[in-house]
Amino acid sequence: MVPNKLLESYLIMIQKGNKDALAKLYYETKSSVYAYALSILKNKYLAEEVLQDTYIKIFENAYLYKTKDKPLAWILTITKNNALMKLRKEKNNVDIDLFQDVIGKKDNLDNKLFLSYLFDNVTDEEREIILLHAISGFKHKEIAKFLNLPLGTVLSKYKRTIKKLNDLVKEEYYE
Repeated sequence: MVPNKLLESYLIMIQKGNKDALAKLYYETKSSVYAYALSILKNKYLAEEVLQDTYIKIFENAYLYKTKDKPLAWILTITKNNALMKLRKEKNNVDIDLFQDVIGKKDNLDNKLFLSYLFDNVTDEEREIILLHAISGFKHKEIAKFLNLPLGTVLSKYKRTIKKLNDLVKEEYYE
């Protein structure tokens, strides 16, 4: 582990616009930042984007860092915020093709439209919980932490949303 004093000295130099210090900070912390982003996103390409975005934000916002002997915690907070922002953006770009096992034929427009209809009938938060769990494979406990919700709330919303989606399917197909 890199000493806090060294990382702090880099941040102080970055505050003064020193790009070499940013390169050194990147070299010393990139593994931690990437691993943390990957643990949240579970996607190496998105984690690489967050890695890049994190160091851009560090350079742009280094002046906000106050000496607290916890520079890595500050860097990882930026990483977490970037990763969660990336998750929110991805949530709004639902790729219907991800659900092919559920809806059947790959290019069946009716199925894609129906799935879109289902997702239009749930709230953003419900959609986020369903996608994080069912598609991304996050555990309910992880989702609760990411969304700053109590675990019980995530569990109940997940169960209610699944029931709501099942009821909508029955209503559409069996009426």
